Amino acid sequence: MLNTIWAAMILLAVIYAACSGNMSAVTNAALDSAGEAISLCITMAGVVALWMGLMEIAQRAGLIQKLTRAISPFLKFMFPRIPHNHPAKEYIATNIIANVLGLGWACTPAGLKAMEELAKLEAERGTPGYLSNHSTDGRRERVASSEMCTFLILNISSLQLIPVNMIAYRSQYGSVNPAGIIAPAIVATFVSTLTAVVYCKLKDRKRRV
Repeated sequence: MLNTIWAAMILLAVIYAACSGNMSAVTNAALDSAGEAISLCITMAGVVALWMGLMEIAQRAGLIQKLTRAISPFLKFMFPRIPHNHPAKEYIATNIIANVLGLGWACTPAGLKAMEELAKLEAERGTPGYLSNHSTDGRRERVASSEMCTFLILNISSLQLIPVNMIAYRSQYGSVNPAGIIAPAIVATFVSTLTAVVYCKLKDRKRRV
């Protein structure tokens, strides 16, 4: 769907430029944007390398484990049905910590592993409705569990203390103060995370009623 939308936008832009006599402007903009994209990729590669390195150092120094223990009450509150020492909790904690630190690239592998472990947990429980027969071709489809939905919502709305991506973008495009986005980002993501927590708990309570 997105590919269709983007293709339609590009086609309309080219047609309009041809009709209005601005094809040279479109060509120049395309070439300039290509150069900026390469420059941005190089900048982002440096930022990713820096923060991934810091994440690795923090993990080897035991900081990640300490942070995991620190947020364990929050995880217990949000995921009361996940057993205490289940591997899913460790992956969820790693994902949340990486998101809070602004390391979106580092949180993706942990997020995928968390989903895998949550799927295994639901299969072990034999949760009614987890395997549905409502697919069009007669095959059984998996339905996301409450824990999966909660984790996904938290991941999307995650609090960020250091918005690394936005800082890198602002630096690349000549911002006088690239880090000036930190305070607004903290406020915005705190509100989104708080909203997500309230929503998840309300939906979980409604599900149990």
